[in-house]
Amino acid sequence: MRLALAQAALAAQVGEVPVGAVVVKDGQLIATGHNAPIGQHDPTAHAEIAALRAAAQALGNYRLDGCELFVTLEPCAMCCGAMLHARLQRVVFGAADPRTGAAGSVLNLFEHTALNHQTLVQGGVLGAECAAVLQDFFKPKRTNMNPVRDDALRTFDARFADLPDYPWPAHYLSDLPALAGLRMHYLDVGPADAHTTYLCLHGNPAWSYLYRKMIPAFAAAGHRVVAPDLIGFGKSDKPKKDGFHTFDFHRQVLLELVERLDLRNVVLVVQDWGGILGLTLPMEAPQRYRGLLVMNTTLTTGALPLSQGFLAWREWCAKNPEFDVGRLFARGNPHMTAPEWQAYNAPFPDRGHRAALRAFPPMVPEFADSPGAAVSRRAAEFWTSQWTGQTLMAIGLQDPVLGEPVMRALQAQIRGCTEVMLLPEGGHFVQEHGERIAQRALVFFQAGA
Repeated sequence: MRLALAQAALAAQVGEVPVGAVVVKDGQLIATGHNAPIGQHDPTAHAEIAALRAAAQALGNYRLDGCELFVTLEPCAMCCGAMLHARLQRVVFGAADPRTGAAGSVLNLFEHTALNHQTLVQGGVLGAECAAVLQDFFKPKRTNMNPVRDDALRTFDARFADLPDYPWPAHYLSDLPALAGLRMHYLDVGPADAHTTYLCLHGNPAWSYLYRKMIPAFAAAGHRVVAPDLIGFGKSDKPKKDGFHTFDFHRQVLLELVERLDLRNVVLVVQDWGGILGLTLPMEAPQRYRGLLVMNTTLTTGALPLSQGFLAWREWCAKNPEFDVGRLFARGNPHMTAPEWQAYNAPFPDRGHRAALRAFPPMVPEFADSPGAAVSRRAAEFWTSQWTGQTLMAIGLQDPVLGEPVMRALQAQIRGCTEVMLLPEGGHFVQEHGERIAQRALVFFQAGA
C-alpha cells in the first residue's frame, strides 16, 4: 500500500486526483499505475486500470491469475469489473469511497456469487493515511476563494519558482464576464498613475515570461507595464478541451481586461498571436491608445493566403503536439541559457495543460469567413484610415514563420508606420533581444509624447 501511496503522490504532482495502485504476484511488484484521466483525456485512465494494463503486458496475459492489486481508494464499478475480468486473486484498498465505491460502500460487485469468478476484497489498509492524501489535495480547492473550474487546470505555483529574470509578483482576475470564473494572471509593474502604460501581449506558445527583457527598461523609465497571460498559457487557468479556445473569446477577455484596469495612454506591444488579437483592440477604444510597438505578427483578414512559413508551422504542430516548448525557443535563440529556455516549459507540465498550444495554430483566420476574419478586416481599415498614434515596427530577419515580406505588408496597412527596426539575428520571438527594442521604443515614444 505504501508503494500505491507513492503512485498517488505522482498523480497529485500533475494535478490529478491522487489515487495510486500496484499489482503484486508472489510477493513481487509486477506493475504500477496512477490516476491520469485529465492528462490523457481518458475517462478510463484510473490508477487501477493503468496498473492492470501494465501487469497484463508484463505477464503477457490478460488473465492475472494469482495476482493481487493494492489501491489507495476504494475502486469504482468500472475498475471492479476490470478486476473481475482479470481474475485477480485479491483486491486491497485503503480509503473507502462513500460516493462511488463499488467494493462495499455504494455496492459490492465482489459479493455476487453468480459471477463466474470470485475475488477476495479487503478495505481499510492504511485507510487514514490514504484518506489524508485525498483530503490534503482537495482542501485548497475547497478553501480557495478562486477555485479551479471543473473544466480547467491550474499549473502548480512550484513550477514557477526561481525562474531567471522573472521577479515580479503575480496579479489575478477571475471576475471578468468573459472569464466566467476562470483565473487570469497578469503582471502589473510600475506606478498605476504613470503617464504611459505598455500593454505587452504574448503569442503562442509563449507567456508573459517572454517580456522579461523589456519590462525592466520600461519600468525603470517610470512607466507602467501590464503583461497578461492569455487563458491557457502561463499562470492563467488552462481549459482542458482544445475546442474551448476561440478567437472571439480571447479577444473579449483582452477588451474587458483593458476596461477593468482602466488602461490609458497605452503603447500596445504585440507579437505573434498578441498581434493577431491585439491589433483588433484599439479600434474599440482609440482614446486609450497612443502608440504601437509591433513585432513579427500580422492581421489575418482572409484576404490573402497565410504565409508558407506559418502553414509549415501549423502542420508541424499538428504532427508534433507534444513538442518541447523550451527547446523551440532555444533553437531560434542560441544565446539563451538553459534555465531561460526551460522556463518556457513551466506552464505546461503535461498534455492536459497544453490544450491552447494545440488549438491556436488552426485557430488563425485563414479564409474570409473564418472566425475572427471579419473583425480583423475592420481592424485593418482602422489602422489604414483612422490610426493617429505613433508606430514602431521591429522585424526579426531570421523569422521562419512570418519573415520580412509579411511584416512589410503589415507596415503598408498601418498609417504613419515609417519607423522600422531590423534585427538581423532576431528570430520569430524577437523579445529575446528585448533590451535593444525597449531602449529604442523609449526614445521613439518619448519623442512623440
